[in-house]
Amino acid sequence: MTQKEACERWIDSFNSIPHDLIVKAYGDCPEDMQELTPISSGDCVYIHNGKHEDNYGEIIKVYPASQTARVLVDGENRIISLNNISVEHDSWLPMWSTLWTFGDSCDEWWLESEENRKIMANCGFRIYESEELGFFFGIDGCGYSFFEEHWLPLYKERGLQWHDREQEDIYDGN
Repeated sequence: MTQKEACERWIDSFNSIPHDLIVKAYGDCPEDMQELTPISSGDCVYIHNGKHEDNYGEIIKVYPASQTARVLVDGENRIISLNNISVEHDSWLPMWSTLWTFGDSCDEWWLESEENRKIMANCGFRIYESEELGFFFGIDGCGYSFFEEHWLPLYKERGLQWHDREQEDIYDGN
């Protein structure tokens, strides 16, 4: 089995939830769910304190040890405290029409770790938690291959090796 085939089987085990169902369930009470997505590279952020007040930028790299990030602001790289930035999303939910929960409790257990949520966020997922659903997640994008940009990188970063080792580099996204 190739990486592509193994990843597809993994994804097929997930539970899909229509975006509209989440809106109906939590629309009047979004506080009943919590977004857990850590700040990651590529996020658009609002800088709300200090020298760059009222500016927007894009996260280039996050430095967890120093609780800072390199942010592209007005064409320049700046190091800014994570306390002084907040992620700007177009909506309280990802734009794609489907969200997912894992189909296996091992994946749920994996996502309990803040470090693993960072891995998932760096693969382009927004992560939520609620009492009713546990962890659920979605993709804030459209118009490109989710498989190449999100699912396969997550399979690899998750450390799954359900594929034949000889087949590891067969699928390169092209």
